[in-house]
Amino acid sequence: MIKCVILDDELLAISYLKLLCEQIDDVEVVKAFNDPRIFLNEIEKTDCNICILDIEMPGMNGLQVAEQISGSKKIIFTTAYKEYAAEAFDLNVVDYVRKPIKKERLAQAFEKAAQLLQKSHKKDFIEWNTNIGKTVIFTDQIAYIKTSEIDSRDKEILLSDGTNIVLKNLNFKNLLEMLPAKDFAQANKKEIIARSSVKVFSTNEIITTILIENNNFLKVQIGETYRKAVSDLLSR
Repeated sequence: MIKCVILDDELLAISYLKLLCEQIDDVEVVKAFNDPRIFLNEIEKTDCNICILDIEMPGMNGLQVAEQISGSKKIIFTTAYKEYAAEAFDLNVVDYVRKPIKKERLAQAFEKAAQLLQKSHKKDFIEWNTNIGKTVIFTDQIAYIKTSEIDSRDKEILLSDGTNIVLKNLNFKNLLEMLPAKDFAQANKKEIIARSSVKVFSTNEIITTILIENNNFLKVQIGETYRKAVSDLLSR
C-alpha cells in the first residue's frame, strides 16, 4: 500500500488529486496540506512513504520543500511548468508529472514509486556464515560492527545484549547492502554504527551507548569520506 501526502497551495488542485488517487489501486491519501511550512512541521510524524509536491507555491516552492525531506520520503512533483524538470530530477525524485494531471500518468508515477519502495525495503534480518555456523541475525539487535583484528576479511558484530558474533569473509560494501540504510552507516574504514546506539555525536566523533572497560562509553571516529553518510543517518 502506498500512503501519500499531498502539498499544493490550491485547494481545488488538492481535491482533484485526491479524487484521482482514490481511483488508483493500493494508494491511500493520508493527509493534504496547502501550506509548505505546516507540511514541514508535520511530515516526519506522518505515516506516509510518498509526498506529492506542487512546485509553484508562494513563499516556499516545492523544490525547496523537497530539499528538506528528500532523504526520508519518496517525492513526486506536479507542476504546470516544464522548465523545472531538470532541477526536479537533480533532487533524485521518483517522477515529474505535468498539469493538468491525468489518472493514467499519475498511476504510472505511483508504479515507479512502488518499485523503488520495494527495492529500498530491506529484510529485518541478515543470514551469513559465522563463527557459530550459518546464522540468522535480526538487524534491530545489532549495535555495532567492526573489522576483525584477527582476520580483516571477517567482521565482528556486537548485539544489543552484549553478544559477539563474527561474520566470516564479508566486506563492508556487501554487508551495508544487506542492512537497512535508515538504521546503519559506515563511520570509517573499520567500523559501522547502528543509529540506535548513538548517544551524542560531533563532526569527527560518535559517542555510543555501548559500555566498555571502566564504565566508559565506546567512541567511534568519523572518517572524512564517511561524514555525509553518518550525517544523513543521524539527521533522519
